[in-house]
Amino acid sequence: AQIEPHFLFNTLGSIDQLIQTDPPRASKMQQSLIRYLRSAMPQMRDGSRPSLGQQVGLCRAFLEIMAVRMEGRLQAAVIVPEGLKSAVFPSMMLQTLVENAIKHGIGREITGGVIKIVSDFKGNYHELIVQNSGQLSAQMNDDGFGLSSTKNRLQLLFGEKSNFEIKQVNGNIVQATVLI
Repeated sequence: AQIEPHFLFNTLGSIDQLIQTDPPRASKMQQSLIRYLRSAMPQMRDGSRPSLGQQVGLCRAFLEIMAVRMEGRLQAAVIVPEGLKSAVFPSMMLQTLVENAIKHGIGREITGGVIKIVSDFKGNYHELIVQNSGQLSAQMNDDGFGLSSTKNRLQLLFGEKSNFEIKQVNGNIVQATVLI
């Protein structure tokens, strides 16, 4: 439950560089960072479970920052019905999945790629999907901190009423799915 210092310092360094070379982009990145911090801090401090809408807002700000840092190599789509935005969802779980998609997927692609966040109902379950361009690495397994943390948190919070899966779909798309 902490903002990764690497992300924060890289973002501040990017803003500093852009002030000299592209002030409008620097301003956009700074505004996105402010929105990100305003959204993230209450979620980390109060220990309550924020709404999916709050977490989507946090991820949008994060994705805007990353799009500027990646110089346009990142596109994002978010499809969350208005009625689901008030649903309670485990704090920072969506953020973890989005960061993972960038670090292990799009960030490794020279041409960048797309991240798509989709939330809807599937039978009696709330389904949240994070898709990204890329390939699952042969070394990729559920033992990484982000993925194992997601599985463990779902098990602790919801037990058998939850599931987490990450898989390769349609050749060049990696999909992480959370069912609650």
